[in-house]
Amino acid sequence: MTGRRRPVRGRLIALEGIDGAGKSTLARSLARALRRDGFSVALRREPADPTLGRLAQSSSVRDPWSGAIYFTLDRYLARRGLERDLARHDFVISDRSFFSTLAYQGSALSPRDKRRLEGMQRDATPAPDRVLLIDLSPTKSLERLGSRGSRRAPLERRATLERVYREYRSLARRHRWAVLDGRLPPRDLTGAALEALRQVGSRRTRSGRPRRR
Repeated sequence: MTGRRRPVRGRLIALEGIDGAGKSTLARSLARALRRDGFSVALRREPADPTLGRLAQSSSVRDPWSGAIYFTLDRYLARRGLERDLARHDFVISDRSFFSTLAYQGSALSPRDKRRLEGMQRDATPAPDRVLLIDLSPTKSLERLGSRGSRRAPLERRATLERVYREYRSLARRHRWAVLDGRLPPRDLTGAALEALRQVGSRRTRSGRPRRR
């Protein structure tokens, strides 16, 4: 291949799954593991703006399209910070990505509107380089959410989680995501996530050379 070289940037790793799947816990443990191996890692979380997140959650119950717009706006406003992190770090691990909007709000829309929504997401923010789906059943998810003792968010309902669970599985097949067993203990789940990154050559330096151990 000839021509001007593409500017080097870090890899964006998105963790996806229904509420209660363990994304936040995995994000922290995966970041620690990568840092131990000498990589520079930034952690991000969606939504970035809590106010927009609350508006998106509440409006999604009545009108999924409106909820999707709030989430997309949040994503667009956070883009500069995300791109800055990608320029500075080997990995950026994001607790959710635009695929969450496609799964939660998109699964309640018509096929035509789902296509429009996906186009909006790809215009609003960089796409993940790799998506890891934590696969956990809605029943187990609700058990975990109940054990937290906090009030459930508007979208943490069985019917919603079952619909979103099916959509996540469909997205995983279509985009060939790595699917991790959410029932695994945290340490084993982190190991499975690291193995999934190795399989696609993600555990490389930004120059493309493997780290010396």
